[in-house]
Amino acid sequence: MQELGPFRVHSDGKTLYRNRYAWNKVANVLFLESPAGVGFSYSNTTSDYRNGGDRKTAKDNYAFLVNWLERFPEYKNRDFYISGESYAGHYVPQLAHTILHHNKKANGPIINLKGIIIGNAVINDETDELGMYQYFGSHALVSEKTIRQMEKHCNFSPGATSQSKECRKASEEALSNIDGIDIYNIYAPLCFNTNLTVRPKKVTVSHTHLQMFKIDEKQWNYSIELGLILLVKSYVLQPEFDPCSDYYVYAYLNKADVQKALHANVTKLKYDWEPCSDVIQNWTDSASTIIPLLREFMENGLRVWVFSGDTDGRVPVTSTMASIDTMKLSVKTPWHPWFVAKEVGGYTEVYKGDLTFATVRGAGHQVPSFRPKRALSLIAHFLSGTPLPRRSSKH
Repeated sequence: MQELGPFRVHSDGKTLYRNRYAWNKVANVLFLESPAGVGFSYSNTTSDYRNGGDRKTAKDNYAFLVNWLERFPEYKNRDFYISGESYAGHYVPQLAHTILHHNKKANGPIINLKGIIIGNAVINDETDELGMYQYFGSHALVSEKTIRQMEKHCNFSPGATSQSKECRKASEEALSNIDGIDIYNIYAPLCFNTNLTVRPKKVTVSHTHLQMFKIDEKQWNYSIELGLILLVKSYVLQPEFDPCSDYYVYAYLNKADVQKALHANVTKLKYDWEPCSDVIQNWTDSASTIIPLLREFMENGLRVWVFSGDTDGRVPVTSTMASIDTMKLSVKTPWHPWFVAKEVGGYTEVYKGDLTFATVRGAGHQVPSFRPKRALSLIAHFLSGTPLPRRSSKH
């Protein structure tokens, strides 16, 4: 309700208005709150919250999807795409991998998977972390001296279990410098004034164990958006971003009459709906890289798009570009701007093997929140399998 869904919440926290850039204008969209414990999702086995992980999430998501398609068989033969952002850079590829694996089994269900698209996605720990610091330095958030100290003294490899005193000092200096901004969009305003008194939990940047700038584990609790294709066109004016929108959504989804209308929270959970869940207590496995899965998809003829809002500081464009560089792919279409109407929507490069990388100009971590028109254009071109437009148009 803050990003790509059909409705947004007014500032009263009680009423809705239509999102003119909703992705259901170009696809049938199935939203999955995952893993269990996120949003209104739950498990009847409380130990699941203590034993979550990448592998279990992929297994659960696949089971849900198979059961959903059995219940709604009219969608079984549709082209199927998976999208997600942030730590869904793990969830989406791992679900796609699971689908490919089961599709090869005799007499099993076949899901007509055609491609994946992930945004500001966690895909390769080493380059994700290093690229984040480099972004801080290149955008004058942290001094060049501090960045040089980190590059010299910090070990960004996935196997690092400790850091030197010099590294810890430099990382603490960097953390103190970004404390007063929204790390998920370094140029976005903060929410200081709202009529709503209840405050939803916020994801924060923090030290975890001995690694630098590990995001609070609540960041992992992002939903996956699963898309089924039905294309239309829409060109309308872009609404302004409201930094208090998470307050509005929190208030709205915790209203008893709203939950009743949505047939949600039927088990009467003992906690509020939250954008970031505290229910999940432990994460048992997390792949250090997803790059091999991206290669697998390309080898199997899937469409793979990776996009990056260029004002996100948490999984920034520098991280994603460095991660893709590790794949050593041959360029098919060199770097160039792409357009929405008469404006540059971002920049893109296409690689041999059907992997497209695209930036979204002026967007933060949650691209559809900050640049909804550009996000809609991006997903429409992805679904239709057409390149992002090189030139401006009159529309």
